[in-house]
Parts: sequence; C-alpha cells; structure tokens
Amino acid sequence: MSAPQISAREAQVLALLGEHLSNAEIAAQLVISVRTVESHVSSLLRKLQLPDRRALARHAAESARTQESHPAPALPEPLTTFIGRVRERRELAEAVRGHRLVTVVGPGGVGKTRLALAVAADVADDFDGVWFVDLVPITEPGRVGAAVAAAVGVGEQPGHGIDDAVLAALAERRALLVLDNCEQVRDGVAPFLERLLAACPRLRVLVTSRARLLVPFERAFTLAPLSRVGGDESEAVALFMDRAAAVGHPPGPAVSEGVVTICERLGGMALAIELAAARWSTLGLDGLATGLSDQLRILTGGPRADDRHRSVRAVLDWSHDLLEPQDQALLRRVSVFVAPFTAEAAAEVAGFAPLDPVSVVDGLGRLAEQSLLAVTPSATGTRYHGLETIRQYGTERLADAGEWIDVRSRHLEWCSTGATVLQGASGADWRARFDEVADDLRAALTWAADRPERRADAHRLAVSLAELAFSRNLLGESQQRYEQAAGLADDTAGAAALRQAAAVAGCRRLGDDMFRLHRAAGEAARRAGDSVGAGCDLAAAATVAYRFSTSFTRIPPAEEVVAMLAEARVLSGDAPDAAAAVALAEAAVVADAYGALQGDTDNTAQETVGCAERAVTLARRTGDPVAESAALDALSGARGWTGDAFAVAAAARRRIDVLASVPPGPDGTHELMDALAMAAGTALGVGELAEARRWGSRLADHPLLAEAGHHATSWLLVADAFTGRADDVLGRSVPFLDSWEHSGRPRSLSLGAAASSVAMIHGLRGDQDARSAWLSTVERADTAPQHRHGYGAVLDAMVLLHQGEVDAALERVAPEPDRVWKWVCWIWLHWYLALRAEAAVLAGHPDARARIDAARAVVAGNPVATAQVDRAEALLDGDLVGQLATAAAFDAAGCPYQSARTLLLAGGEHTAAGAAALVVLGLAPTAAR
Repeated sequence: MSAPQISAREAQVLALLGEHLSNAEIAAQLVISVRTVESHVSSLLRKLQLPDRRALARHAAESARTQESHPAPALPEPLTTFIGRVRERRELAEAVRGHRLVTVVGPGGVGKTRLALAVAADVADDFDGVWFVDLVPITEPGRVGAAVAAAVGVGEQPGHGIDDAVLAALAERRALLVLDNCEQVRDGVAPFLERLLAACPRLRVLVTSRARLLVPFERAFTLAPLSRVGGDESEAVALFMDRAAAVGHPPGPAVSEGVVTICERLGGMALAIELAAARWSTLGLDGLATGLSDQLRILTGGPRADDRHRSVRAVLDWSHDLLEPQDQALLRRVSVFVAPFTAEAAAEVAGFAPLDPVSVVDGLGRLAEQSLLAVTPSATGTRYHGLETIRQYGTERLADAGEWIDVRSRHLEWCSTGATVLQGASGADWRARFDEVADDLRAALTWAADRPERRADAHRLAVSLAELAFSRNLLGESQQRYEQAAGLADDTAGAAALRQAAAVAGCRRLGDDMFRLHRAAGEAARRAGDSVGAGCDLAAAATVAYRFSTSFTRIPPAEEVVAMLAEARVLSGDAPDAAAAVALAEAAVVADAYGALQGDTDNTAQETVGCAERAVTLARRTGDPVAESAALDALSGARGWTGDAFAVAAAARRRIDVLASVPPGPDGTHELMDALAMAAGTALGVGELAEARRWGSRLADHPLLAEAGHHATSWLLVADAFTGRADDVLGRSVPFLDSWEHSGRPRSLSLGAAASSVAMIHGLRGDQDARSAWLSTVERADTAPQHRHGYGAVLDAMVLLHQGEVDAALERVAPEPDRVWKWVCWIWLHWYLALRAEAAVLAGHPDARARIDAARAVVAGNPVATAQVDRAEALLDGDLVGQLATAAAFDAAGCPYQSARTLLLAGGEHTAAGAAALVVLGLAPTAAR
C-alpha cells in the first residue's frame, strides 16, 4: 500500500500536534485560522486512518524520531584515544545487537570500561537512546535503580518507587543501557536487571564486571589482555607508544624491542601499560625495565587470571614506590572520595601531617601527571578522580598505613559540614552542587552507620541527607534516609524521624507507608516514655487510614483503626497537641468527615460538622499550621455533607492561607499539595472557574509533581472542560494519559473527573469514538459509583443536552439529589441541580418549575449555575430577552461554552453566532434545542 499523500501544511500541523500544541496554538504559529487547523486535523485522521488526536500526536512523535538523526548518546567523553581491540570491538558490538544482556567480564585494569564505551558509541545509531551509568559511587545495592534513573533523566512517580519509574520510562524504547563497574553492588544490579529486562522487551544492557551477574538473558563476553602478537606492531605496544607520546619525548623505533618486553612483562594489561608509559619521559626504557623487573618477580605460579591481577598490582606498587612519601600519603587519602573531588575538598580531608593544604594542591597535579588521577573540568572548577582500580588500591594502602579511621573520619566531617552548608543554601546552582557531593555523602553515611561509635554522627548525616534529598525531589531516598536515621537514633529522635518519613510517604501518595510509619513512630515514642507523643502518632495513623484511603493498596480494617483510636485516647490524656490529634481522628474515623472509601456511618451531617469544628478549634490552639490545615480539610468535607458548597470552598481556601508561612518541609509540602487540589475542586463546585484554574495551575506547577503530570493537571483539565476550552483540554489530555499509564494507572476521584472531562469535550465535538475511549479510561481511573452518580452524571448530561438528546439527559440526572448525596454533595451538587432543571425544561417535564425553584435556592451565589437556572426559567417562560441576558452572565463568569450554547438555544438569527463561538473554542456545533 502506498503511503498517504500529506500536504506540506498538513505536515506542519502534524509536527506541531506531536509537540502537544492546541489548535489555537497551532493556528497562531502557522498564522492560519483555528477552523483551518481543525480541517487539517480531520484530513490527517482520515489519511492516516487514525482514531483520534491522541493517536495523531503519537504518530507525529514517532515520525519525528524516525526522520531526525538519533540524539547523541549520553556517554562520557574519554580523555585519551582508544587503541586496538579491533576484533573484540566488532564481536562485542555484534553481541550487543543480538542479545538482551551482555556482560564484559575481566580483571580490573584490563580495559572493560573503555571497550564498552567504544562499542556503545559504535552501535548508538541502532538505538533511540544510549545511557552510561557508573556504579562506582554506589555503596548501597538498593540505590542501583536510583543511579540508572539519574542517568536516564527520570524522576519518581507518586505511589511508586524510583525503580518503577525507570521501568516505565524504558518500557517501550529500543534503548541501550551501559552499567559500568557492577561488581561491588552485584547484589543490587542482578535483581534490578531481572525486573528491567522483563518489563522492557526492546532494551539492551551492556555491563562491565569482574564476575558474571548470573541472571537470565546474560551472555558473558570475557575480555583478555591486549594482544602482544606482532611484536612492535601489537596492540599493547601501540597503546604504550600513544600514552608515552602524550607525556612528551615519544619513543622512537630503536626502543620498540624494549617496549615489547615491557608489555609482555605487564601481561598486556591496559591500565598497567598506561601507568608505565606515564613514567617514560622521566625514567626512560632502562629505568622502566629495571623497576618493573624488580616488581614483577612475584609473577610466578598460580592461574593466569591471578597473574593478570598481580601484574596490575605490581605496577601500582611500582608506581606508588616511585612517589615521594607525601604523594604516597595523598594518593591513599584521596581514595576515600567516591566521586570527582576538588582540591579544596582534598585539602580538608587529606591535609594533615605530613601534608598541608598547599602540598595537597601541588601533589594532586603530580599524581595527575603520573596518570594516577584524572583531571575533569566542571562548572564549579577542576575536579580529580581515580580509576576504580587505583582507588581500591589506595584504600588498601590507607588501611596498611593505619590511617583508615582518621581519614574516613575526616571525610565524614567534611561530608557533614558540606551537608549543613547545602541545607542553608539556595540559588540556581544548588541542584548541581548537591549532585556533585551526594555520592560522597551516601558513602560516608554507609561507613559511619556500620560503626557503633559513629552512630550519632551517622544519625545527623542521615537526617541531613533526608532533608537534602527531599529538596532535590528524591522522595524515595528522602523517606529511606529518615527511616535509616530512625534506626540510628534513640527512641525519642527515632520517633521524630519516623514522623518525617511518614510525611514524605504522603508526598509520594503511599498510604500504606504513611500508616506504617505513624504506627512505628508511636511505638518508638512509647518506648521513650512519651505517652502523649505516642497518642498523637496513633491518632495520626488512624486519621491517615480514612483521610487518604484512596492511596492505600490495602485499607486497614475498620476495627483495627477504631482500636488504635481508642488506644490513642488513653495515651494522650489532656495534652493540647494530643487532644487536637485525637479530635481529628474522631472526625475522620467516627464521623467520616473525609468521605473515606470505607466510611459507613449513621451520623447526621451536623454531628459531622460539629466534630470537624472541634478539631479545627483544638488544632488552632496548638499553633501548628499543618494540624490546622488538616482539620480544615475535615471541616471542608463535613460541610460537604450539608450541601453548603460555599462553606466547603471557604474552608478549603483557608487552608492555603494557613499554610503560607510553613517552610517547605515534608509535612507542610504534603499538606499544601492536598490543599491546592481541594481549593481547585471546591472553587469549581461554586462556579468560580477562574479561581479553579488559578489553584489548578499552581498545583500543576508544583515541582514535586514534575513526574506526575496526571495528578498535576487533573483539576486544571476539569476547570478548562467546564469553560469549554477544548483546545486546552485536548492539548493537556495526551500527556495526562501518558503520565497516568506510566504511573501504573492509579485510581482517585480527581483522575476520574479529569478523564471524564476529556470525554465530555470529545462528546461536545461530536467525536464519539474518542469519547468512548476516554470513558473506558474513566472506569479504570476511579470507582464506578463516582462516575455513575457524581461527576459522570453531570458531564454526561452536559454532552447529551449539547447533542439534543434531552430525554437521555433527563434520565442521567433523574435521581433526587438526596439519593446520590454522597457523590454530588461535595463539588457536583450545584451542577447537578442546574442540569436537572435545564433537562426538565427542555424535555417538557411537569416538575420543571419545581426543579428550577429547588435549584435556585441552593445555587444562589454560584454565577455559572445561577445563569444556567435563569436560562432554564427563561426557556420555560419563552422569554428570549431573558435567555440572551444569561449569555452575558456566562461570559462574565468565565464560561464561554455556556454563553455559546445560550445563543444556540435562542435559535434564529443567534444560531450562527453561537456556532461561530463554538468553533473558536474548538467545539463543533451540533443540533441543539
């Protein structure tokens, strides 16, 4: 079949669709009308035989990847040329193309990393992404996934760990991942790769390690030393000559025979050859031969593989012995750094007798000249680092010199000081500054945590790292570090750390972890003799079980939570903080103020409001804004049971004011994100569409939701849908859906309402196939009752009325509000009542007048719902002037869709204006009554 003929203008539109631009944005960029863009989109759908705009956007993105050259692979740039390995390079490239996982196996110093980098560059055009991950700085097996995520450039999704984010990012990509130096964290690499390869069928992984990983799909590629075949034409000699020339006075042909001998003695080990060549300019051939002959006498007997290891060690011993004593001390002391370090950092850690800061700086230069350290420029100045083999050698020398504890302690102190400085710092470069030292902070913490005498230092560093990781949006690590800090502290400090860990879990939308951590904090507080604190923690756990019920994978049984609340009452006594915490838990568990999934109470609405008001009063007395915000959230929910949407919105807005002075820590941040979402939703409930968009936009811009576009934009999508801004909704709908799918398709009211709003827009446009596809998404994004009785009834009725199916619309909102109260009372009540009135009028229902009067009594003060009721009454009375007056009211309320619909309902000479207004909004005009 021949490819469809797409015009140049259609190609431009298609490319901009791939960038998720709205019709209005495309029209502005191409200087054409929105109607013309709509025509091109329809033509593209027909020509490409694609079902909807989302499929067009994906097709455009795929076409762009096919037509453009592949992006440059994310590989480090070697400082020296790659010599030899012609056969191995070709064979390894073939292995990478043909196998899921290839492990380059060989001893340290044989050249695994350089070969892997060369091959990754060779095959880069075969992949749509190539990433390199150096695992040298990773000291904890559990952080392998985080290292890969950092290299790939993905962040954590709410409700999931960082490993899940990597799996989601690479699931459909034909990518190559290069993992270097896996041996020291093989216990973490192996299970991670098993999950990764199972979830990502198109992924290829190239590993370097001193031993096989022993996982499925693995194909081992054993790397031998450089070939010495061919004498002075061999790969080993070529490497020596190249590196010797780099340090000056390149050796001439007359010495090639001696170089062959040296390379033979070094067993063809690349690192050993490079270290020997670095001494060429100062020792010459005779000096090299003599020195190496003395060192290599040990190379007798034993397996050949052992000899290879010994040859590197021998050259390292020889290179080390040639150093001045001060440079020897410097080499072993800087081996504690796992990441590239500055001269200033080296001076602080290594600058004690026989060294001083000046000699440290001079010594770094000399070590670099001897290829024992590499020099790397960075945005913050020159940095130094050693190959992993040399660093490991240095740490052995450090232990032999009896300096292990002293240098490690100085490194720990340097890390602790640096962490403290970073905690009080800010600025555009803060993120880069953290990244430069983060691996050393982790390494220092790992060392200190294993030493009983350093537990206090480890605890302080763990807390600092937890706070820094939170600021860096590394929420999984932040929670991990807080929990680690709790295990390193006494019970009092441990309880405090566990509370912070619970707050971070809240930011991650992990209800099960929040519940577990609050309970653990309560147990720690009880062991510490703090019964009041224990009562607060148990009350907090009980509240979490009901307040955040949708974020649980397993909701705690009601009887378990009730028993926990009873225990909290006993423990807390009359202490103000505990009284406030218990009152909030009672509002949540006993009165169901939050409308939990498991909530099933017989309380009257006024009793629930009373419980919530008491919780607000007690929380305000504590002076804790976070506690007051949580209580106001309960009050907002409780007011919802009464049907007072304005009180609901007022309580929700009050939370944001209360939290204005709270620093951006875990508990305040978690509370603020929830408050923004509630403010957006409740503003929508009272027809304040501009306010709903404002709060929704602020939530969408929150940095913690950068990797969670579905949660970030959910309320913004709903608000835009109610205004009728189709282009904005459809433009955001594609990244919303992609993010939701990549996050594991979580369920919540806001996600279901957002998906239903997109479905509504497609319905208003007359695209039933796209509407059906989005309605199937709604079924997976929220519980059925929410859609059937709540926002679903409202949004479906709007579509049915727009399409002229008034009897179906009347049926969709047929239940009396009190029969579906749980699903309409919080946000959707005003819209439900207004639509019931309008549908009754248009369908000629005998109770139309009564429905108008009932609705008016409730929605008064809601500008959009009031205008809708006014329009219904004007339609019932045949009052054309009254109908047209509501168009201006809708415009003033920021609801252009309903304004356009008013003109369509007016008919006659107003029909054309209404249809034109719908086109501007990106909505196709359809039959209306």
